[in-house]
Amino acid sequence: MSLLRRPDPTMPTKEQALPGRDIAMTVPDKHFVSGNPLQPPFPAHMRSAMFGLGCFWGAEKKFWQLDGVFTTAVGYAAGLTVNPLYQEVCSGMTGHNEVVLVVFDPEKISYATLLKTFWESHDPTQGMRQGNDVGTQYRSGIYTFDAQQQREAERSRDEYQQELTKNGFPSITTEVITAPVFYYAEEYHQQYLAKNPDGYCGLGGTGVSCHA
Repeated sequence: MSLLRRPDPTMPTKEQALPGRDIAMTVPDKHFVSGNPLQPPFPAHMRSAMFGLGCFWGAEKKFWQLDGVFTTAVGYAAGLTVNPLYQEVCSGMTGHNEVVLVVFDPEKISYATLLKTFWESHDPTQGMRQGNDVGTQYRSGIYTFDAQQQREAERSRDEYQQELTKNGFPSITTEVITAPVFYYAEEYHQQYLAKNPDGYCGLGGTGVSCHA
């Protein structure tokens, strides 16, 4: 745990947030598993999606395993600090979430399937935490790249809430907003569980199915 961590998981104000830096993170050219590019430009017909569902190590693996996903990358988004470092994000003083950027072929996999994977891979009712992982960077989030994604995300949230309610779960706390700037995380975080098969994965779903 970082010594900079805020005493409770609340979003910092603009005045409180760490300033960051002008230099972007250096990351590998290729995805460790697929060998496809990790950064743009991507093939023109590809589409992007972005999700936050707890520790991004396990979250990224959930998506790179899906047929039709071209590439994935982990990073930080929806906060205030420019080009943050992992230690800064963990401090709670950036406001960023740990997120996964998913680049997919819409002719092979639908956005609805990505949403189903998202909902079923974590508990979206826990606020600023996911299991034992507590902090602003572990909140549930869907970050949309166009109006169609926004509509689909909101519809799936509402439909999944009905299923969760039937099974005794509280209200969904997932933020559904326009995709903010995506800052790549450090190289060692990218495809972490492929490089470290026995590494930590804190993901755990509710056991409630989502109907894509």
